[in-house]
Amino acid sequence: MLQQTQVKTVIPYWERWMKCLPNVRALARASERRVLKLWEGLGYYSRARNLHRAAKIIVAQCGGTFPPDFESVLDLPGIGRYTAGAICSIAFNQPQPIVDGNVIRVLTRLFGLRGNPKERRVNEKLWGLATQLVKSAQQIDAGRGCSHLNQALMELGATICLPQNPRCSQCPVRRACVARMTDRVDRFPELPRRAGSTERRVATFVFERDGRYLVRQRPARVVNQGLWEFPNIELNNGLTLAELARKHIGLDVSRAQLLRTIRHTITRYHITMKVFHCAAPSESIADGKWLTLREIEKLPFPSAHRQIARGIAQA
Repeated sequence: MLQQTQVKTVIPYWERWMKCLPNVRALARASERRVLKLWEGLGYYSRARNLHRAAKIIVAQCGGTFPPDFESVLDLPGIGRYTAGAICSIAFNQPQPIVDGNVIRVLTRLFGLRGNPKERRVNEKLWGLATQLVKSAQQIDAGRGCSHLNQALMELGATICLPQNPRCSQCPVRRACVARMTDRVDRFPELPRRAGSTERRVATFVFERDGRYLVRQRPARVVNQGLWEFPNIELNNGLTLAELARKHIGLDVSRAQLLRTIRHTITRYHITMKVFHCAAPSESIADGKWLTLREIEKLPFPSAHRQIARGIAQA
């Protein structure tokens, strides 16, 4: 849950998750729909699916006990070099390095490391430094040194060695920091300029019939696969709303009425979603289900579409 998500956001999800799925066997037994529903709102839903798959492997191949060795952890779905290192060092006090955004910022400033951290040469240098540090920590404190060192690096980057306006006067390693000593803190790390944001416009349709609403499940191998949503289309300047709807979802929206506008951001995409209310179509529906709001509440929806459902309920 903490991958690409802040702690303050994760805490209520974690508490709800542990109440519903208190151990790995409970997670392995759970349906994908339940897993996605508990994850609803955290985004990056492949994390939830990988967690689910990993739980099944741990139960089937490891007797329900989490594997303690680095290579076995690395083999689990959704776990890469950083996550495996974090688990093995923090949970098992093994001398495994970690390099994430916070650690990159700390190490490049501390050692004055030039170059793009994403380039292979610089990245391997960072992993090498992190390895030296965690091995030194093991020698200093064989009991919890590796765990404490890696947690300290992450915490230092998250709370003191900030991207903007770092709190250098409060930093416990400020006297050894090359960037601070040379007055170049704001120049590290030397990250490439981010790609510009992209604006996207979407129309979403709330088709209503006798207190039921048309929803569809996203197919496999697409973004947000397995989640449910209201029918929607991406807008462009070439066709009218009615023409696009007829072409892409096969339904008549000529009498659609605007309900609300939702603006949200996913990675580098700034999305403006126009939500329209539509009467039940006369055409037969080959794809989708007519569900009540109570039934919709039980299904996993992307955040923007969950907002739509809650808006309908409150209207």
